[in-house]
Amino acid sequence: MPEEAHLSRTRLARLLAEGAVSRDGTVVHDPKGRAAQGEVYEVMVKDAADTHMRPEDIPLAVVYEDPDVAVIDKPAGMVVHPAPGTPSGTLVNALLHHFGGDLSGVGGARRPGIVHRIDKDTSGMLVVAKSDAAHHGLAAQFATHAVERSYLALCHGAPDPGSPRLRGLTGVSFEVDGTVTIDARIGRHRTDRKKQAVLQHGGRRAVTQIQAIETFGDHAALVRCRLKTGRTHQIRVHMAHIGHALIGDPDYGRRRQLSKAVPGAAAANSFGRQALHAATLGFVHPVSNQFMRFESPLPGDIAQVLDALQET
Repeated sequence: MPEEAHLSRTRLARLLAEGAVSRDGTVVHDPKGRAAQGEVYEVMVKDAADTHMRPEDIPLAVVYEDPDVAVIDKPAGMVVHPAPGTPSGTLVNALLHHFGGDLSGVGGARRPGIVHRIDKDTSGMLVVAKSDAAHHGLAAQFATHAVERSYLALCHGAPDPGSPRLRGLTGVSFEVDGTVTIDARIGRHRTDRKKQAVLQHGGRRAVTQIQAIETFGDHAALVRCRLKTGRTHQIRVHMAHIGHALIGDPDYGRRRQLSKAVPGAAAANSFGRQALHAATLGFVHPVSNQFMRFESPLPGDIAQVLDALQET
């Protein structure tokens, strides 16, 4: 297939199954069939179908845009993609309004190129594909974990590489610069299917690197988390696994609170979401092949909690 068609093997297999591929006028269905030299194949690719999702005039922080990609600074509280419980008011609805028809049509349905997601209550950087070439290129980088992603988070306690407790946890290792690496498999929680959990068997491998930037006694810390893989709720699950759940995390924090005697405790204990922000996003532009890197400062709500913790 010509490269400009941007048809993946999965898409081609689907087209074969749909009867959209013919050889010398005869429809071919078998994706495992062999092609012989000199045979001529015709592939009929329909125009991307319009999505059922509707554009909505929602404010959108676009930090970079070109004909192929756009980088968005998503606010906390915004769902990325419509779902049964959230059919509107999402990032996708905002993208449909902002970009109109300039969206990738990968998979046969016109959609705004969502190649990765961040949780509803996590803020920060997210890249969107506007062309099919960009969609395939970015998806490949995410699949091979080649995208640079780091998050800033406020957590309970201060991760200490010298802690015997941490050193006794399976899957936890330490670098000479104080970085804590968590290599622990993640999968669906056995009893609560809406949550994820660290599993001894099954699930998928997940690797997170954590480095403390600023500590507040042994009560809390500002940490940088680097993703080496991209699993659902990965940072939140891994941080809870090592005993340092994120401040405000309603699912993995177990309603944990700071002692009222700790400076900033009131601000931390009343924080209404997980204190997690996608601060850095770096990737190779899928068309120009130039490396691009974007940073987002801490949003106001997390910055206020940090200021309160810094008061002595």
